[in-house]
Amino acid sequence: MAEVLVYVDHVDGAVRKPTLELLTLARRVGEPVALALGGGAADTAAALAEHGAVKVLTHDASEYADYLVVPKVDALQAAVEAASPAAVLVPSSAEGKEIAARLALRIGSGIITDAVDIEAGAEGPVATQSVFAASFTTKSRVSKGVPVITVKPNSAAVEAAPAAGAVEALSVSFSAQATGTKVTGRTPRESTGRPELTEAAIVVSGGRGIGGDFTVVEALADALGAAVGASRAAVDAGWYPHTNQVGQTGKSVSPQLYIANGISGAIQHRAGMQTSKTIVAVNKDAEAPIFDLVDYGVVGDLFDVVPALTEEINSRKG
Repeated sequence: MAEVLVYVDHVDGAVRKPTLELLTLARRVGEPVALALGGGAADTAAALAEHGAVKVLTHDASEYADYLVVPKVDALQAAVEAASPAAVLVPSSAEGKEIAARLALRIGSGIITDAVDIEAGAEGPVATQSVFAASFTTKSRVSKGVPVITVKPNSAAVEAAPAAGAVEALSVSFSAQATGTKVTGRTPRESTGRPELTEAAIVVSGGRGIGGDFTVVEALADALGAAVGASRAAVDAGWYPHTNQVGQTGKSVSPQLYIANGISGAIQHRAGMQTSKTIVAVNKDAEAPIFDLVDYGVVGDLFDVVPALTEEINSRKG
């Protein structure tokens, strides 16, 4: 069976959920081979093996922390040359898409971004995408070279499938461009204790109808163990950080459950959340466009509905 190369997104050896999802998808196409880079790369082996990686390629060098993107592209190219995979899967983060695009250019291959599903095909992996603000679903395949595919978080359920996970050191020669863009400083983002927005299984968002008070949205999110999102109107008004914006000019999310509170449902917002598995909306305007999209809608004052929902969830949690 052909190998499928999976780029590992990890933090000091802790593998992030989108990578485990990629391993699940990779098993549909071939045998997953994982590439882990940087500090703690070797520590990822147990988690990767538990989720199907037959082999874990590792490499650590200061360049991965000190410089932007290119050293990781150099390593991924070395892994492609070493493994000759049937496909390369990369998490569809901002950095992941840049790495994937640079790799595809280097190896002369086609690229598919923001896939929401992958299946085996007679002529190579077939990727499903949600396009044109999620108005259409397309199936595509790369017709030249090794397919490079980035996959959106929450596109597949994480499934354990124990495999060998043999660790092998990868030999990497950095290109002249690897040290072209140096990181001069870092400021850690203050943790809220909530899940990362693009990776969360549940997202609770607020819009113009919130009127600047996100307290009720945060309370519901905390009751559900969810991430907090916001519409463009809310972040432009300064009610919530731009890093939490969901939409065409913000972040795209695809959680199992998306709860929109006081959000009208303009196409720009829908483009960022329309692939959510289940969508619930609370809005006092019965004619709001968001109700054309939802699985469940509540017409009412969110300041009455949301606290009542939060109280009911907390009571059932005991």
